Amino acid sequence: MTLSPSGHDDTFARDHLPPTDRWPVLEFMTDLLQYPERLNAATELLDRQVALHGEDRPALRTPEGESWTYGELQRRSCQVAQVLTEDLGLVPGNRVLLRSPNTPWTVAAWLGVLRAGGIVITIMSALRARELAPVVEKTEPAIALVDHRFLDDVFAVRDTVAPGLRVVPYGGDGLDDLSKRAASKSGRFHAADTAADDVALFGPTSGTTGVPKITVHFHRDLLSIDNTFGQSTLRLRPDDVVACTAPLAFTFGLGMLVVFTLRAGACALLTEAATPAQLARLVADNGVTVLATAPTAYKQILKSGQAEQLAGLRCAVSAGEHIPQDLWQQMREELGLKVVDGIGATEMLHIFISAAGDDIRPGATGKPVPGYRAAILGLDGEELGPGAEGRLAVIGPVGCRYLDDSRQDDYVVNGWNVTGDTFLRDEDGYFWYQARNDNMILSSGYNIAGPEVEAAIDTHPDVVESAVVSRPDPDRGSVVCAFVVLRENVTGDATKAKDIQDHVKQQIAPYKYPRDVRFTDSLPRNPSGKLQHFKLRRIVEETP
Repeated sequence: MTLSPSGHDDTFARDHLPPTDRWPVLEFMTDLLQYPERLNAATELLDRQVALHGEDRPALRTPEGESWTYGELQRRSCQVAQVLTEDLGLVPGNRVLLRSPNTPWTVAAWLGVLRAGGIVITIMSALRARELAPVVEKTEPAIALVDHRFLDDVFAVRDTVAPGLRVVPYGGDGLDDLSKRAASKSGRFHAADTAADDVALFGPTSGTTGVPKITVHFHRDLLSIDNTFGQSTLRLRPDDVVACTAPLAFTFGLGMLVVFTLRAGACALLTEAATPAQLARLVADNGVTVLATAPTAYKQILKSGQAEQLAGLRCAVSAGEHIPQDLWQQMREELGLKVVDGIGATEMLHIFISAAGDDIRPGATGKPVPGYRAAILGLDGEELGPGAEGRLAVIGPVGCRYLDDSRQDDYVVNGWNVTGDTFLRDEDGYFWYQARNDNMILSSGYNIAGPEVEAAIDTHPDVVESAVVSRPDPDRGSVVCAFVVLRENVTGDATKAKDIQDHVKQQIAPYKYPRDVRFTDSLPRNPSGKLQHFKLRRIVEETP
């Protein structure tokens, strides 16, 4: 595969792509997936919509009453691009780290980086310094645009591993705040002349070891997820108001709140954090018509008796984990909604198997959306027939490209993207989820790497060693269960369990902490010393 001439002066991204013979097969099977050689995703996502719908359409809203039109978002994203290039010296191909909850300025900054020809690295505001450091070391950002409330961890990383990183806050009152810098700019900026296959986005993810992998996505990829799932399945309308609980650092949230919403000329309601009960009220109070969240949130909204708050929805999307069939049926019976289920992956940028409306088969995830094909693979990589369980494998217009990472060969098998999920395909071509086939823990829509939690627990001064497994949970799907060996003369009780939980929350993102802590005198190991997680899973099954 030959790449187009790049518009990047800084060649870091292409220099660290895997060799093309280790890429998955890429297919562009529909007319919507044909792209010109030169393409800047920011102009396609925003400028084209301003030309089609005008400047005055609402683009972004917050529950606090802030509202930006398409024209205001366009101007501010251009101003951000001016700040990056004129004040901070960004050249096309430089990387820019974004750390923030979902706010209008985060969207403007994200689009501004793309306009300027930069590469965006969007990370969760919940991540701690020890989680940020390996991402920064691997991606080598030149600039960090950071919500003023979440600066400390970025400064800590800068001071230890990235002394040249320029950190600019936003959302505050300081004279150096991005919004203050932007206000002095004209808002006129000619987008960088990037290639369709120039890198636009680095998406950090975690493997089963907790060591970050950096997925690489091109400008055309950002359009491809809309030209497949967005156009064929989601089908947003210009009058839609879209809410999604996932942060923009998750490609699920990025697709729902930025890519799909802007390309449809619709409006995104940006929420920083909300419990399921709060989310239900926000949907009702803000006229939300399309909601995307994890099954856990839908379940808790129904259990709390707030289903009527969702009465204004015309579409509900579920992702992050498989939606149980009884929950799907309850949503159908109480609200008349046929929930759109789907499976995607950070490596694939967004959803590639789904169904909507009358095409939904309750209990099944769906079929490959137009532009993708999927198969079930056996242990030797052979394709299996209907009814056989195996590894889900996908091919489409986007695919796994890890930044300088040997794990590329684990995800790409004979040209297929192999997701780490066990599925079966029925005679009618519907795909049915069975289980994860790695040791990730899926809790409330979040992927949590067990070894990463173990490493955080083991830094507690009273812990000798630990092991983490998944425990089924009726509300969250599953939760992190930790088996902990304490040092001699330390008592394992409820107080110590909470102490360990609080410690973990300070080490890694709080949502990863073990909700179930069990103390034990030793951990099961085989004769070679390898920890036997399967024995701990058996204990959890026997004593939930």
